[in-house]
Amino acid sequence: MNETRESLRLAEDAERKANWKRWGPYLSERQWGTVREDYSADGSPWRYFPHDHARSRAYRWGEDGLLGICDRECRLCFALALWNGRDPILKERLFGLSGDEGNHGEDCKECYYYLDATPTHSYMRALYKYPQAEFPYARLVDENRRRSKAEPEFELADTGIFDDGRYFDVFVEYAKASPDDVLIRITAANRGPEAAVLHLLPTLWFRDTWSWGGNDEGSGPKPVITHGDSDGESQTLQTEHATLGRFRFAARAFEAGPAPLVLFTENETNTAKLFGAPNPQTYAKDAFHEYVVDGNQGAVNPQAIGTKAAFNFRLLIGAGEETSVQLRLFGDEEHKAPAFGPEFDQVFADRRAEADEFHAAHTPRRLGPAEASVARQAYAGLLWTKQFYHYVVKDWLEGDPSQPAPPAGRARGRNSDWPHLYNRDIISMPDKWEYPWYAAWDLAFHMLPMAQIDPSFAKEQLVLFLREWYLHPNGQMPAYEWALSDVNPPVHAWACWRVYKISAPQRRRDRLFLSRVFQKLLINFTWWVNRKDIEGKHLFSGGFLGLDNIGMFDRSRPLPDGSQLEQADGTAWMAFYCSTMLAMALELARENPAYEDVASKFFEHFVAIADAMNTLGGTGLWDEQDGFYYDHLHADGRAIPARIRSMVGLIPLFAVEVLEDGVIERLPGFRKRLQWFLEHRQDLAQHISYMQAANESVHGHRLLAIPSRPRLERVLRYLLDENEFLSPYGIRSLSRFHREHPNICEIGGQENRVAYVPGDSDSAMFGGNSNWRGPVWFPVNYLLIEALERYHHFYGDSLRVECPTGSGRWMNLDEVARELGARLKRIFLRGSDGRRPCHGADLRYAIDPHWRDLLLFHEYFHGDDGHGLGASHQTGWTALVTRLLQF
Repeated sequence: MNETRESLRLAEDAERKANWKRWGPYLSERQWGTVREDYSADGSPWRYFPHDHARSRAYRWGEDGLLGICDRECRLCFALALWNGRDPILKERLFGLSGDEGNHGEDCKECYYYLDATPTHSYMRALYKYPQAEFPYARLVDENRRRSKAEPEFELADTGIFDDGRYFDVFVEYAKASPDDVLIRITAANRGPEAAVLHLLPTLWFRDTWSWGGNDEGSGPKPVITHGDSDGESQTLQTEHATLGRFRFAARAFEAGPAPLVLFTENETNTAKLFGAPNPQTYAKDAFHEYVVDGNQGAVNPQAIGTKAAFNFRLLIGAGEETSVQLRLFGDEEHKAPAFGPEFDQVFADRRAEADEFHAAHTPRRLGPAEASVARQAYAGLLWTKQFYHYVVKDWLEGDPSQPAPPAGRARGRNSDWPHLYNRDIISMPDKWEYPWYAAWDLAFHMLPMAQIDPSFAKEQLVLFLREWYLHPNGQMPAYEWALSDVNPPVHAWACWRVYKISAPQRRRDRLFLSRVFQKLLINFTWWVNRKDIEGKHLFSGGFLGLDNIGMFDRSRPLPDGSQLEQADGTAWMAFYCSTMLAMALELARENPAYEDVASKFFEHFVAIADAMNTLGGTGLWDEQDGFYYDHLHADGRAIPARIRSMVGLIPLFAVEVLEDGVIERLPGFRKRLQWFLEHRQDLAQHISYMQAANESVHGHRLLAIPSRPRLERVLRYLLDENEFLSPYGIRSLSRFHREHPNICEIGGQENRVAYVPGDSDSAMFGGNSNWRGPVWFPVNYLLIEALERYHHFYGDSLRVECPTGSGRWMNLDEVARELGARLKRIFLRGSDGRRPCHGADLRYAIDPHWRDLLLFHEYFHGDDGHGLGASHQTGWTALVTRLLQF
């Protein structure tokens, strides 16, 4: 691949020659309502720090803003603030419902889109659609609260507020002239039929690190923003920070006009307003809201000094017209004179052209414009959802010296068993509004598409979560801030292995990376074996394992009657973990024979797990009558299969590995132990694919997989049945069979019911904001596609299945994998009617020129019609569509 200018920047950053990633979209989109900011007695983040407090209350652990940026330590932040002359609130951040307010849990009620980005953030572009009518805050809350879980969410567009085009399209673009010279262009377009006024306040502020009284990393002297030079058309601010240094921030309107007013205040809590206590300072965080919306000119500091400042533009925009504002944030040592002019426009033109060049180099030439646009917006979303994440559990538990002492029970409450955890990093988030905190298994999936465009960052993220200040001393990986001890599926090893292979050609791969992660993964694997195989029978539990409400009860809680659950997915995930670690050990053993013994260990452990899953107690977790894998409930000395055909029973297909005879022959220690097993444990081959040899005249491959070929074929008949799992848009998480045949079970005197629900969840389990009882989820679909490709690598054309079941069309498993990939890609591509399934019935996305090219990458998708559900900007794992577009 030819080097592009962006790839050279990536290399300079990786080699620490130039700090190109110092500034990026690291600002969260929601800091309020998070666990980090929660110091309540009952552990209720949504109630302790609601949206209504956010404009007036300083954050302890981060910052948020509207399509903003900050430096990698979130010291100095920039974002937009808007007012249409009607809203009761200055629009400084995105609005949404808390977990208690939404009929399907928390949900952002805004329209915004990530349009473009490069990995060094040398160029970025995003769009926010701002209504000209009063934003319907109360109506959104009231209507969603009124609706039942059987009804869809009530969204901003449903209010009719965008009708007749009465809104502003507010585009924000960033372009870097150098690592510490960031050019910003804000373009506001009036889509309405009449001229309208927009108050635009580009805002610069320091994160409050001085109000807490501590001496932790990042704290220090209070920084300052002051007024700088003015030339009549532009204004300049000066900033000074003890560790960031000095920066200047300049602004001017694109069209000739008066220079903007400059407002100053402090980024500190308005305690008088919120808590009825005297303010320790005269000027507070919400001063710009008070000045612009309430007309309180005394709210801002006339001395032109503070820790928060904004340029106050009043823009009158004609119907169908647009206007721009130019800004520039640059280090004192990179002072530009003038800050604006032809060079400003040229930098934007160059960075946009270089972004085109970079994405063209990472997009297969065979893709048409429609598919290439999907890939580019998916990468944009992936890159925009990086976030500065700060959470030091010990300090959080103990509280701050200058703040009220935390509740007494806090020392024994949430996350109190993780006092070592020290997070202060840029991390890839699932969704910076709905999930502005990392989730371990989400991040693993994020890193595959990330490795395609920025392999260094992908590897750094995977290493980070295995470092000693993340990984628990007992070996557990942190799950997410709501419950660090929850258990996510063990996919980190798979992500490390895949990133290792994706990020470089075979002879240039990063073996140091592979060795580093392998050593730490051994510790994590041991934790799984010791903690989640309760009886030492190689059948694993683990709790909800990321699949939220897929079971008939909350699998993370003890069962009411003391019964125990043996999980088909938990056991299969561990077999998958084993087979991945085996593949990694064999790769490392090519140059270091010490890994041969470890490879033997993982081979034997895989065989033990697969054997238990298929035969323990006679049948293991396999049901011969149905031809499917089920969870088993152990009660009163009996094992009762939970006859729910769900993703739980498909995950066993993931655990498949093809070993090459040529590799085995080069490893004598591993070969010797393997031969012993083949000779002395021939009984294992009856139910599992246990080192089954392919036709030697074709290739020297051996298969290691949970199901035998007959069992694989039986499961695939369900998988490819359109009345079961196969939807027009991928594989459903629960079989459609359960629409007419719900599974009903009584446990502890309580009836539990599981039925096919293809859209939003109809239960409150896990907050009710995600649903694994029917919708299509990209991460498990992607793992299934990869597994089918591995099965095909072994079986070739000797194994053909009917796809769809009953159709009379026969395919090999590679063709099946491609068919599933095509159905998933179809979610984002226009059909013959001009509609994209991901946008559902909203005609704007089909016919309106200002909407039709915009994409959202949702958390999951309706099992029947493919429209997006859950978090609307979960481009993290849904960016896996870029991997599907590669083939």
